[in-house]
Amino acid sequence: MALLTLKDISLALGGPHLMAGVDLRIEKGERICLIGRNGEGKTTLLRLMGGELSPDSGEMIRLPGMRVATLPQSVPADRSGSALDVAREPGPDVAPDGDAPAEHVATRTLTMLGMDPTADFSSLSTGGRRRVLLAGALAREPDLLLLDEPTNHLDIAAISWLEDHLARSHSTMMFVTHDRAMVRRLATRILELDRGRLFDWPSDYDTFVKRRDEALEAEASANAEFDKRLAREEVWIRRGVRERRTRNEGRVRRLQEMREIHGSRRNVPGRVRMKAEESGRSGKRVIEARGVDFAWGDNRIIRDLDIDVMRGDRVGIIGPNGSGKTTLLRLLLGEIVPDHGEIKLGTGLREAYFDQRREVLDENATVRENVADGADTMHLGSGDRHVMSYLQDFLFTPDRAHAPITALSGGERNRLLLARIFAKPSNLMVLDEPTNDLDIETLELLEELLLDYNGTVLVVSHDRAFLDNVVTSTLALEGDGRVVEYAGGHSDWERVRAAAASGREPRRREGGGGRKRPDRRPKDLTWKEERELETLPGRIEDLELELSGLQQELSDPELYRKEGSFVAARKAELAAKEADLASTYARWEELESKRDLLRE
Repeated sequence: MALLTLKDISLALGGPHLMAGVDLRIEKGERICLIGRNGEGKTTLLRLMGGELSPDSGEMIRLPGMRVATLPQSVPADRSGSALDVAREPGPDVAPDGDAPAEHVATRTLTMLGMDPTADFSSLSTGGRRRVLLAGALAREPDLLLLDEPTNHLDIAAISWLEDHLARSHSTMMFVTHDRAMVRRLATRILELDRGRLFDWPSDYDTFVKRRDEALEAEASANAEFDKRLAREEVWIRRGVRERRTRNEGRVRRLQEMREIHGSRRNVPGRVRMKAEESGRSGKRVIEARGVDFAWGDNRIIRDLDIDVMRGDRVGIIGPNGSGKTTLLRLLLGEIVPDHGEIKLGTGLREAYFDQRREVLDENATVRENVADGADTMHLGSGDRHVMSYLQDFLFTPDRAHAPITALSGGERNRLLLARIFAKPSNLMVLDEPTNDLDIETLELLEELLLDYNGTVLVVSHDRAFLDNVVTSTLALEGDGRVVEYAGGHSDWERVRAAAASGREPRRREGGGGRKRPDRRPKDLTWKEERELETLPGRIEDLELELSGLQQELSDPELYRKEGSFVAARKAELAAKEADLASTYARWEELESKRDLLRE
């Protein structure tokens, strides 16, 4: 029996339906990632599943005695005591068993998340409180674990530990996250909440992205064809008097139905359109640091730092929470004077700064006032633009543009700050945790903008996929004031560190010296392996043809008018074929590599 079943669930919170006719069945052992744009209702769906909200209509069926633990996006105001006390408090279970997590389990989980179990909960930052709540949810080992943005405020080490913990956990889980590396590693199934509907994608993340884009293209094509037919019918109904007298009443009724369908359609929301205003080029050398030391009291942050940042570099800064990443940024920008050493800034620098604490935003002003200081027109490099038009590029409607920023969500605040800094001509962009609270689509657009940006970028982030996609080098704060520079992004840093920990040199394309052992390997593949290698390209071609046919069938909107079981069977067949193709490719590459190695 399923742990949780939702049947025809609908819910509206004073506006358009966040959910309309949602069906969902969660089986034991699944790890489900819930994806959707900011504001689509992901948090609301988790709250429904956790029993905090009731639907307007529909039915929720829970397995009797099921225990649920949740990590909310916002911190409850009624918690007090030590971090350990809060982590061991009973949560809002659907069917609580009355047992708090064991003290040693809760203590260990808090420690692994970088929290002092004896710390006073009320004195902690928002990020610290969320880590305590996360520790409590994990330590209780529930039947169903609901996690809303679990990686927010975690550093890379804590995120890696969390992924390992969840991968080993026996709990069924649904999690909301913008961390694509986490989705790729953990998710066995992806659900997408889009315009009130819940779409089920039983595949890995990269396959989901491809199939989702194909489905959206098919939807857009079907809508365009529908609109053409509607336009033709509207012309027909408005013809001369004689034609109206003889018109087909059945056709009139169909036109009325088409009007109702068109009026109830919820189109895909617009995409954020981001473009950074660039100033003239800076000097070739942007930042030069020599022998830099810096400490806060007895805490050594930077020791003997020597780096050069050149024009066009995109530099990532990583390190544990509290290690001094923001301090390093401020040193490099000349905002803090080092205790020893020297930092020189290049010529012609024009800086745009994204502050993780959003201190540049005026809490007493509206969205519009924050981005344009109350003016109606913004002077951009591409010409003058009305502030309302500019804000629409960042998905702020007129109502939201006139709202105080205290009414904005975390994602909206980040978009507002991006809108503000991108309007400022710059050739040095400094981004301190820009990815928090942004949905995946906006993250990918930000990546594209930074790749097209002709200036220099300094970015602090815990988003591993973002770092891999954007930066050209990485500064890692590794403790005791050591700042080590690595070529590439997070994955390159991780590879080099792993090789150092195992005593191996990182693998290089061109080999070094040293005595070679006698080569006693066979000189070629076995007869059976050769025959298998010959058949694999044909097998791959056949699978790709079958996949193409299935994908074309699934992209047809008419398919989804059929029984749900039929659609589910087609999706399952597609997932199986994709897995077969992936394993066939892997085997082909394995045999090819083995043959090449044996023939060297």
